Amino acid sequence: MTGEHDLDTLLASMDPVLDPEIYVFVTLKDRHLPTGIAPRMTFQEAEGTTLILTRAEAKAAALPYAFAARMITLNVHSALEAVGFIARVATALAAHGMGVNPVAGYYHDHLFVPQDRADDAIRILRTLAG
Repeated sequence: MTGEHDLDTLLASMDPVLDPEIYVFVTLKDRHLPTGIAPRMTFQEAEGTTLILTRAEAKAAALPYAFAARMITLNVHSALEAVGFIARVATALAAHGMGVNPVAGYYHDHLFVPQDRADDAIRILRTLAG
């Protein structure tokens, strides 16, 4: 598997980048994806299909949504088996009263943080990176 495993290297190398879009979480009871929707993420759960998509897309499709968030990409190629990286990031954000919904991609980890706390999150992450 490729990607960085060393926690100190991951933390020092991460370059948090804030996406300009506002994202929301949607759940669909069936597995049918509405036409015209291009989710950032789709995940099948027993209770339904979870989508992460832009708020504009959710509104255009008249889909009820929750958790208006901004996405922060941690621009360091973290290994999928890396131990403790997201735990350290989540702990740093939690210490400032901020929840986070992390998503692991093959190359990077992505954090969905409350829309109104995005700038705080970037500041915290940059401090963590040193």
